[in-house]
Amino acid sequence: SVTIPDSVTTIGDQAFYNCSSLTNVTIGSGVNGIGIRAFSWCTSLPNVTIPDSVTSIGDYAFDNCTSLSSVMIGNGVTSIGGYAFQNCGSLTSAMIGTNVASIGASAFDGCSGLTGVTIPDSVTSIGGYAFQNCSGLTGIMIPGSVTSIGGYAFQNCAGLTSVMIGNGVTNIGSYAFQSCSGLSGVTIPGSVISIGDYAFQDCVSLTRVTIGKGVTSIGIWAFVSCFSLTSVTIPDSVTSIGWGAFFNCTSLTRVTIGNGITSIGWAAFYDCASLTGIYFLGNAPSAVEALEGSSPSIYYLPNTTGWEATLGGLTTVLWDPKIQIGDTDFGVRSNRFGFNITSPNDLVVVVEACTNLVRGVWVPVETNTLVGGSVQFRDPEACTNYRKRFYRVSLPQ
Repeated sequence: SVTIPDSVTTIGDQAFYNCSSLTNVTIGSGVNGIGIRAFSWCTSLPNVTIPDSVTSIGDYAFDNCTSLSSVMIGNGVTSIGGYAFQNCGSLTSAMIGTNVASIGASAFDGCSGLTGVTIPDSVTSIGGYAFQNCSGLTGIMIPGSVTSIGGYAFQNCAGLTSVMIGNGVTNIGSYAFQSCSGLSGVTIPGSVISIGDYAFQDCVSLTRVTIGKGVTSIGIWAFVSCFSLTSVTIPDSVTSIGWGAFFNCTSLTRVTIGNGITSIGWAAFYDCASLTGIYFLGNAPSAVEALEGSSPSIYYLPNTTGWEATLGGLTTVLWDPKIQIGDTDFGVRSNRFGFNITSPNDLVVVVEACTNLVRGVWVPVETNTLVGGSVQFRDPEACTNYRKRFYRVSLPQ
């Protein structure tokens, strides 16, 4: 047991290093710095309270304190050093003070018992490997003050089911969420510019990803082997999709690519066995490496340019369905409203409806597959539930 009096201002490097029998530490209110490896390998220490007077926690300060179950970091601390609590496997609770600006590399790496942590609004950067291998972590909220999520920051957090990324983040580092096998959905805000290489690799439970309208590049192998992902919409802001970005996403059925895309890397959608269509909203990208290995068609819209018979080894098809208003099936018939949809090609189309064009809220009504170049649409609710209803055909989502 040790009590450090208020007269002490600094705890030096390795001051209590490898004091394996130490079970109790009281740190005085005059201490402003905790040195490198100051309490490293104090394997019997169960808890620690760092007073508000402390401004910095040195690298490896409490690493491998394997009995440490809780830590309270005072509001005076501005930086948590690299590896500060690395391999504290018994740590279940970490209270981070409200003035911490940076969480160092591998700061909580290997804290497998940590189930939750609150990152305060003061934090601007989360270092690489910061929470790597925190397998007990179930949810994380990254505040808007954070601008960068370091590489490997949450890698192998197998218990992580939810992530909220704040609107200040501009970069998601390489491998940042790799092998977060419990993660089911993620929304990448519009502030993010780039999604790093392998960022979400092997997130096998990921069914939904929303990519913000500020993202310009998706890194190589970014979503490789996300087996549960069913569809993805890539916004107009994205100009490049890296090699193998969605490689082996075996449940992926549809991809919609915005009109800003200029390059698609090799095997970006390779081995996506369920993929039935890749839909482009703009002109043909100028640089496309081989897409072979998948069997879907590529669909493009009228009045776009640069399209040839194939793209990256896949067949291209004009997506141009038309609602027929001049034939006998158009209009109200026996308490329903209907029309025919035709196209030179067999397509999947979604019929959407809207009751107020000023508000412009379109709701999917029915998904139809044109067989032999046509399909009949019938809406039995049009005459009984609505005074007016507008219709349009849309790409499958």
